[in-house]
Amino acid sequence: MEADTTYMAMALEEAYLAEESGEVPIGAVVVCEGAVVARGHNRREIDNDPAGHAEFIAIREAAKRLGRWRLSDCTVYVTLEPCPMCAGLMHQARISRCVYGASDPKAGALGTLYDLSNDERLNHSFAVTAGVCAEESGAALTKFFSRLRKG
Repeated sequence: MEADTTYMAMALEEAYLAEESGEVPIGAVVVCEGAVVARGHNRREIDNDPAGHAEFIAIREAAKRLGRWRLSDCTVYVTLEPCPMCAGLMHQARISRCVYGASDPKAGALGTLYDLSNDERLNHSFAVTAGVCAEESGAALTKFFSRLRKG
């Protein structure tokens, strides 16, 4: 659990970088065999990219750096529960585990609205640990959207 908190703190650093750029503060880190192999934060606005989600960026970078698309020995740490697109990418990349901070009641696809991590109809499942640094992750999002509304 201590390692989960350490890696989630790195994902939160990425979230704060996103916020500094005017993006929704979501960050992600991919860890393989105890080493961080990729980091990412939301870049949808900057890149005009609907797939510019933090975990999507980090997973693609991890695959490039590791030279393979199967990431079956990797864990993805992300500050917000992945949406269906990102959970689907985790399935396709064969990740072994996802650790997330805040649950997403509007688009959460690892247990809140859907559970793509453990759907018997799919050919791969992966472990999920929810709620690591949930308060900090949720607070970053609440603060960001509160500022936007005042804005």
